[in-house]
Amino acid sequence: MRHFVVVAEELHFSRAATRLYLTQQALSREIKELETWVGAKLLDRTTRKVTLTEAGQIFLSGAYAVLGALDGAVADTMRAVRGLSGTLRLGYIPGAALELTGLIVDEFRNRFPEVDVIMREFPVGDPSAGLDSGASDVALLRLPVSTPDIETEQLFVDPVVVMVSATHRHAERRSVSVMDLIDDPITSADTDDAAHREFWCLESVRSGTTPARRVLINSITEEAQVVAAGMAVAVSSSAVMQYLPAPGVRCVPIDDWPGSVAAVGWPRHETAPLVAQFVEVACTVRDREVETVRQIEDRLIRR
Repeated sequence: MRHFVVVAEELHFSRAATRLYLTQQALSREIKELETWVGAKLLDRTTRKVTLTEAGQIFLSGAYAVLGALDGAVADTMRAVRGLSGTLRLGYIPGAALELTGLIVDEFRNRFPEVDVIMREFPVGDPSAGLDSGASDVALLRLPVSTPDIETEQLFVDPVVVMVSATHRHAERRSVSVMDLIDDPITSADTDDAAHREFWCLESVRSGTTPARRVLINSITEEAQVVAAGMAVAVSSSAVMQYLPAPGVRCVPIDDWPGSVAAVGWPRHETAPLVAQFVEVACTVRDREVETVRQIEDRLIRR
């Protein structure tokens, strides 16, 4: 049908064949097969010229309509499958994926310029970055989280440090162990997420000891001020040494505590193409930006 349209537009088999990258004989054979299928002669062809028959004119009008509808359906399908349009709600917590955050979002927007990406930072009390409430379609977060029915893909493992006041007994040490910290009050987000709270409050090493004396905080900047005032210590990403230098606060590496896993997360049963495409882009950027990931994971070695 497409080949017939080209012949009808050119009214010249040789030019039509060149345009279609076909031989003239092959194109003539196709038109004959089409006429047999339609049951009517569509073209009058002489050695001097090619003209449309009355049936050919009717068929050409219908062919334009059919091909236009088909092309539109294919375009709509590809946009849906590739996530080329629509809105993606991207949640993230403070720190999120650090240096990878901008790279991931830029790559996604370059691939899918018709997608409206809405970024929203969620407070430290919501470690799911909006996935738990359904406020986000996909999120950049820090594991562990207790939110049920979400899938995650690790991006990198960020070393952790303890933030202490400049006058704290450990302020001048090169490193500490978790047992050095369990007697101190410790900052904690006001969250119901047990796994998240237990990780950042060092709960697994407190078995048989006095429970943590938690000092609730609502933001990273508030946490820094609480630490600087000597009211508590805080376990945090090593990125605070670079991105949140605070007067009166020292950051000391913890020798025997696992790093913080930065991840992209999404609802387990989510089937939206936009979400799948964002996750794919995040993993592609992670695998491409080997040096950036190495610098994040080796931040303490380079300090």
